[in-house]
Amino acid sequence: NYLLYMQREDGSWPLFHGGLCDISSTVESYMALKMAGMPADREEMVRARNAIRKNGGIKKTRVFTKIFLAMFGQVSWDVCPAIPAEIILLPNGFFFNIYEISSWSRGTVVPLSVVRSLEPVHSLPAGRDVQELFTENDNDLDFKPSGLPFTSWRDTFIYLDRIIKFIGKFPWKPFRKTALRAVEKWTLEHQEEEGDWAGIQPAMLNSLLALYLMGYSKDHPACVKGMEAVDRFLLEKEDRLWMQACVSPLWDTAICLNALIDSGLPTDHPALIKSAEWILSKQVVKRGDWQIKKPHAEPGGWAFEFYNELYPDTDDTAEILLALNRIDVPNIRWKLNECQRALSWLLHMQSKNGGWGAFDVDNDKEVLNEIPFADHKALLDPPTVDVSSRILWMLSQWGFKREHPQVARALKFVKEGQELDGCWFGRWGVNYVYGTFLAMTGLSAMGEDMSQPFSCKAIQWLEAHQNEDGGWGETCQSYEEPSLRGRGTSTVSQTAWALLALVAGGEAKGDAAKRGVEFLMRNQNDQGTWWEDAFTGTGFPVHFFIKYHMYQHFFPLMALARYRRAIEND
Repeated sequence: NYLLYMQREDGSWPLFHGGLCDISSTVESYMALKMAGMPADREEMVRARNAIRKNGGIKKTRVFTKIFLAMFGQVSWDVCPAIPAEIILLPNGFFFNIYEISSWSRGTVVPLSVVRSLEPVHSLPAGRDVQELFTENDNDLDFKPSGLPFTSWRDTFIYLDRIIKFIGKFPWKPFRKTALRAVEKWTLEHQEEEGDWAGIQPAMLNSLLALYLMGYSKDHPACVKGMEAVDRFLLEKEDRLWMQACVSPLWDTAICLNALIDSGLPTDHPALIKSAEWILSKQVVKRGDWQIKKPHAEPGGWAFEFYNELYPDTDDTAEILLALNRIDVPNIRWKLNECQRALSWLLHMQSKNGGWGAFDVDNDKEVLNEIPFADHKALLDPPTVDVSSRILWMLSQWGFKREHPQVARALKFVKEGQELDGCWFGRWGVNYVYGTFLAMTGLSAMGEDMSQPFSCKAIQWLEAHQNEDGGWGETCQSYEEPSLRGRGTSTVSQTAWALLALVAGGEAKGDAAKRGVEFLMRNQNDQGTWWEDAFTGTGFPVHFFIKYHMYQHFFPLMALARYRRAIEND
């Protein structure tokens, strides 16, 4: 019911509300409905098939879709990139090893290597296959080089992929058993006590599948807990059921606290103290994968989710430190000790170029995104302007000055990340409006002169992209189409970001800020809050977007509060 509810009129499924056809999601949705018993001649299925053919067919789907098709015998495993289990045996010093890819890739690729290596095929009952989707254009689905080996990294990796597949056909695999045991050990060690893996759905599902393929029964404690974790991600509304990709309680709570404090709630208010004490209780004091590159750093960050002790992230930690610094927790020694621990961990997580990634240090070997498996171009976790700017914002509140060596390097990183037209790219929020909000806020908080050209260009960019209704909006398609940067139907969260950037740039009294405030006031509902349907969070640019249901509440509140304070203080 949920899939049918989300289907577009043209028969396809999008990645976000109002989006265009996503061919991979459409094929996967069609396949799920067919496997569930929906007949191919049903009107919704006919429309879906037409959309699939119109948008390039199976040939245009991403790697994960082809893997799903292979698992059910719809395509040969040979069309899927090689992910040999032996990669887990590569030493940390090698150019490529599992710790040179992002945490989310690692948590998925390690168990998925079992699936790809064992090549399971689950035969579908008659009438449940999707062979009707295939056309003559889908006969050759493997990756094709554009030239000879070594003419480009992409071509080199495609030829290497072919060699690995060829070798994999031989029965003699001297390291396979050792590799599978290592993957099994790694997978079990990376499961949280509550059953989660990495706090994200892909890692959970692939880990469960890997354990099953390695002989674990569904009654094994690891599988029982894993299924319980998956069940916690399910949402049900009326006659519809769907699964979340992740949950964000610590993130939402921290931003909400900052918005409430900005709006004037006393810093000793019981609600703030209760939330702060809960956050402090969730601090990660366990070593995780980040220690591979930072063995001397002590743990102290926070994660995004309820249960994810192995993968704290710098963005959540910074937002939480912003909030904790402003709340009068009764046990002040406890708060300060834990915050100092977090600050120390965060400073250790700075990359060589001065910026911060989300989960790892120096996770920036861009060439690895040319591996055939990485067709989503999100294999890495490089430093980003939005995360680095939030950390600068936080450090300013904890007394760090521009002259501090690490701060100076971060300021340089953020400034150099500005686009020629004045905006900044947004890695974790849509898109240039988000990046510009954080860059301007971080630079301003650190005492940068906001009359300098970098600030003037950013303000001019925001003013030029304000909609006629006074708001700002930016479609998720801006990640694919540069002409759409800063363009889209106005949303309250993106309008709030633009307003926060203008306030940071000293333009609170300008006409653009005034019109932005009027847009927010005009769209406030009877309950005192706001509503929006848009996806304004980013998981992977182009391929995965997030609807943060709290963004529509706390970001407009934060923006209006800071606008009011700027007007009063001017």
